Amino acid sequence: MEHPYLFFVKLFELFGLDHFAHAYPHIIYSWVTMIILIVFSYIATKGIRLIPTKAQNVMEILVSGIEEFMVDITGEEGRWLFPLVATIFLYIFVGNMIGLIPGFFPPTANINTTLSCALVVVIFTHVIGIKYHGAKYVKHFMGPVWWLAPLIFIIEIIGHVARILSLSIRLMGNMTGHEIVLGILFALAGLFFAPLPIMALGVFVALVQAFVFFLLSVMYFTGALEHAH
Repeated sequence: MEHPYLFFVKLFELFGLDHFAHAYPHIIYSWVTMIILIVFSYIATKGIRLIPTKAQNVMEILVSGIEEFMVDITGEEGRWLFPLVATIFLYIFVGNMIGLIPGFFPPTANINTTLSCALVVVIFTHVIGIKYHGAKYVKHFMGPVWWLAPLIFIIEIIGHVARILSLSIRLMGNMTGHEIVLGILFALAGLFFAPLPIMALGVFVALVQAFVFFLLSVMYFTGALEHAH
């Protein structure tokens, strides 16, 4: 969907970067998402106090909540995966949320963004398996019966490719659909009135889609840890 106005695209046009801005708005707004996360993290962690500030308190609740939920699934052995899992969740959630701001584009509504996140998750799943299980991790792709190994191997490869497609297309499709609905309502009913219920629903959609991606990532990582034992 072609957006009538994107703030940072117009800003890049002022510097003569029209082609890049129009061809890759998802990259520009990925940068915006990262800047938002960096700035908020800096504010929350600047001058950490025993009695936390509001920003520090929000960040502590958010980070500890993600960590405890993840460790409940993976066990203590998976605690070292927390930085990657939390980064994925926060990046996708903020990327989804900025799409609710007029003049902003959610980078997660582009297949390139969601595919890159999905590839990181699926590739790192195998990194975990190899780290804990070594070369024997390949047995996971062969099945329990040797004479079925060729068939099981093909099925496993298809299954892991399907993980990439599932993670990337689900997120991209939901966010693109939300953008289309918002665009139609903006065009039909103006800037302020009709989109308000959809924007309220959009907050819920943004949270759910980030949580689903996060949960599936944790489940994949847990599976690799289990295969390692």
